[in-house]
Amino acid sequence: MGALASTLLASLVVILTNGIGIWQGYSEFYMNGYVGAYAGYFLLLCCSSLFASFMNESGSATSIAYQFIDWFGRKRVLLVCYAITVVLTYGGISLFVVIYTLAPIAYTLFKEANLPRHLIVAATTAGSATITMTSLPGTPALTNVIPTQFLGTTLTAAPIFGIIASIVFIVMTLFYFSYSEKKARSNNECWVNPEGFDVAKNEIQDRNMLPSSIKAFLPIIVLLFIIVLGSRFGLNSTMLATGAMLAGTAVVCVLNFDKFKGKNIKKILSSGLEGGIGAIGGFAGVVAFGAVVSNSQAFTSIVNWVLSLQMNPYTQGVVATGVVSAITGSSSGGLRIMFSAFTDSFLASGVNLDLLHRLVSIAAGALDTLPHSPGIFLTFAVLGLTHKQAYKHVLATSVVIPTIITLVSLVMLVAFF
Repeated sequence: MGALASTLLASLVVILTNGIGIWQGYSEFYMNGYVGAYAGYFLLLCCSSLFASFMNESGSATSIAYQFIDWFGRKRVLLVCYAITVVLTYGGISLFVVIYTLAPIAYTLFKEANLPRHLIVAATTAGSATITMTSLPGTPALTNVIPTQFLGTTLTAAPIFGIIASIVFIVMTLFYFSYSEKKARSNNECWVNPEGFDVAKNEIQDRNMLPSSIKAFLPIIVLLFIIVLGSRFGLNSTMLATGAMLAGTAVVCVLNFDKFKGKNIKKILSSGLEGGIGAIGGFAGVVAFGAVVSNSQAFTSIVNWVLSLQMNPYTQGVVATGVVSAITGSSSGGLRIMFSAFTDSFLASGVNLDLLHRLVSIAAGALDTLPHSPGIFLTFAVLGLTHKQAYKHVLATSVVIPTIITLVSLVMLVAFF
């Protein structure tokens, strides 16, 4: 079942069990949430998808991939695939879009190493749903943008905390990569082509046809420079991230003008923008479901109960974020719903808002990828995998590791701040 259909069905359950009128529940609560999310993040996700489209068509994404292969070698395919994913998602390509860019590259790498296809999930999930979504300062991911809209912080909030958390993420992730690869080899698991995909046709025969690595990395560097500089001047974070991705797209075009000769630019533009529409549909549905939930008596009771516990604001933020993100299966949707209920409490508490921003962002990425998460279904569909084959990697890299880091960070912040 798709993300949108799931949110409609889940909303019906909430409506029926809370005595909400069906028409009011859908036409007022659900649609207000859906339209609000669509209006607020349409440009951001469409520009992310557009940037990804031009990076793909210019060969820049593939050039980055081969540069990492040169640096780390083909024997370290999990590390290489992880590094590529980190660069592309930190560089502005949405985690909803990046899997389409990565799949052909990962197929080539894992075929060469003769490793099973399900291990691709470990690398791509760790690369897109952890540090570049939550902890690295400056990331244009929604999970980092949303707290700025409620707390008045910037995309680079709590940089030292974010960098330390990111380093711990990387170390723990690399340990898991080593463990999972050794286990796969000891079980004699090997590469099997996905149905209907000819890997040989996607291998680059002449790397001289690709942009140089400098040209490939430069658009991402420009994008991040704009975000960091704009954050220092307190510019609107959504506008800043959107503008940075448009600037990155322009740089790709200028640096690779020769690569686009003879190509249908109108088609590249259309496919890029339409990819963003597909990405925002599921997210808007999650927010719409949250709007129905937040107007229910049960949710009001939960909010009042959490507020009555008189918890430390950091603890309150982690608990509320974790619960809502787990229910919705979305870090960004969970954050938006949580902040809608608890922002006034946070602002009145006098807590360090920058630290809170970074902590709840990390917390949102801990329980958002439970088995019902829409993003998991998308990734598995693209790679031709099932939950039985690959969810264990999502559980390890995007649930267990982030949860450990969230809890340790919470203890540290409560103890010293």
